Amino acid sequence: MPKLPPYILTNPNSGRHLYRRGWLGLIPLIGLCVGIGLLLLGIVRYKDKKLIWIGIAAIFFTVAVYGSIILYSNSDNARKQWASAEPGLLNNIVKDIEFYKLQRGQYPYNLNQLRQYDPYILLTDPLSARALSEKKEYNYEKIDNRYTLFSSGIDKIPRTADDIFPSVDTSNIGLIISRR
Repeated sequence: MPKLPPYILTNPNSGRHLYRRGWLGLIPLIGLCVGIGLLLLGIVRYKDKKLIWIGIAAIFFTVAVYGSIILYSNSDNARKQWASAEPGLLNNIVKDIEFYKLQRGQYPYNLNQLRQYDPYILLTDPLSARALSEKKEYNYEKIDNRYTLFSSGIDKIPRTADDIFPSVDTSNIGLIISRR
């Protein structure tokens, strides 16, 4: 008699043939779907406690991975890492502000006027958002024929020591960098 594969040797009504699919639970998001499926099959169809626990573990792993990402992104360490990228983001906005002046003859009164030329421009300060619903734009103020532009920094309070300014040469443009 030929040797039968292991999935044929198990009772098809036991659910043991699904145990190996639990390894897919180590892939975040896919593991959530697999975990829900294994959990439901373990409860409804097979009444298999081990299959239920494998499904719960797969769901828990995905929740733990995404939960830790969300917690880290709201931490001060993540804000410090974002702070190193801020001058580059601000430099792009300075470029857009100067282009606006070339087109219109004056600087915009607020940053939202830049969206006329580039609807996808990033004007929200990534350091200011603690939650997805809390978004704050960069600090911009038009002063006569010049302007100031800066990020409030990690403490989210404007005009403090941790404010972040663009890193461009201000000799030929209207940008005022005033560190108070």
